[in-house]
Amino acid sequence: MDRAAGCARRRAPAPDGASDTWRIERSLGEAQLISSRAVRSFEEEVPALPDPEKEAAAREAAKASIRAKVSEGSSFDAAYVVMNILSAIVASYGLLADSAAVVIGAMIIAMLLGPISAAGLALVDGNNRLLWRSTMTVLGGVLLVLATAFVVGSLHESIPATREMLVRTAPNFLDLMIALGGGAAGAYASISPRLSTALVGVAIATALVPPLATSSMFLARGEFALSGGALLLAVTNIIAIQFASSVVFVVNGFHQMTDRRDRNLSRVVENAASALALLVLGALLVANLNGTIGLLLYQNAVRRTLQSELEGYPGSYLADVRFTPQEDRVLVRAVVRSPKPFAAPDVAAMERALPERDVGVHTELRIRHVSVEVMSASGPVYSAEDTGPGDTR
Repeated sequence: MDRAAGCARRRAPAPDGASDTWRIERSLGEAQLISSRAVRSFEEEVPALPDPEKEAAAREAAKASIRAKVSEGSSFDAAYVVMNILSAIVASYGLLADSAAVVIGAMIIAMLLGPISAAGLALVDGNNRLLWRSTMTVLGGVLLVLATAFVVGSLHESIPATREMLVRTAPNFLDLMIALGGGAAGAYASISPRLSTALVGVAIATALVPPLATSSMFLARGEFALSGGALLLAVTNIIAIQFASSVVFVVNGFHQMTDRRDRNLSRVVENAASALALLVLGALLVANLNGTIGLLLYQNAVRRTLQSELEGYPGSYLADVRFTPQEDRVLVRAVVRSPKPFAAPDVAAMERALPERDVGVHTELRIRHVSVEVMSASGPVYSAEDTGPGDTR
């Protein structure tokens, strides 16, 4: 209606004898009408500026929702008990069967990751109640897994230790890095709705139940050193996951402890204790890694030396080498396929060429000879290629 009236005023001719004042007023009215239309058009095309208070409220609501979701993982309920017991059973038999696929399945169905992440959130938020509940839930889950695996290990003591078990008894710095990366990924996935499916991969990366089950089964067999090594791996994973989760939560704005000055000191002490434990474990695992690398270098040097020495015996092939550490020596058992047996002087000569593991630690060589004779149309063939693993005789 205003638009029609404006158009009518524009079309209406000036009355006879109109004064200049009338003309000026009419021009001002038309200009005001045009400017109001321009303002309305601008408001329709340009969105309203965001309200900082509303945005802050939305962020706090999202954080509250994430806190509630993470806190749910600290509950010690029937589902938590059943799933961890089943995970321990699956992991134990998967380890005994030396099946990596079964062990991975046990990692996925375990529920230990949730309360550890909740403990990481509780430390940075200054939530004592959540920290206590999540810690007790983690301890309860660990005891459930250990008890279940101990029963399985006691029932099957006669089954030899498998590679899947032994590989978890010598943790090193690489395992710490894996746990830190997995813990950070788990925390970030928990605060990012689009990444919820990534938690399956996190559960596999941050293996908790397999080392616990390994430790308990070795304990049932009386292998205390191997049991302690696997338990060290589990503890390393737990502390690394908690620390990485806390760091991710802090970076993403979850740090209510900074708003409670009276509690700041206790929270700092708790987080510092976690970081200190991580540093101690890191130093220990670095030492383990150095020892593992040294052992691998020694074993490779022994294999290369034996292969070089066997070149002087036509047709000989080094089929297998096994190392057995003892108090003052390392016993090296070599399986050699060759057409002729080895005499004691031959073994002694090869033994003198082998490197030492450490100063004062002698390397003793024992050769198990497997007689292999390869015959061609022109007579016997003395070639390592013919007596090697490609030979189907």
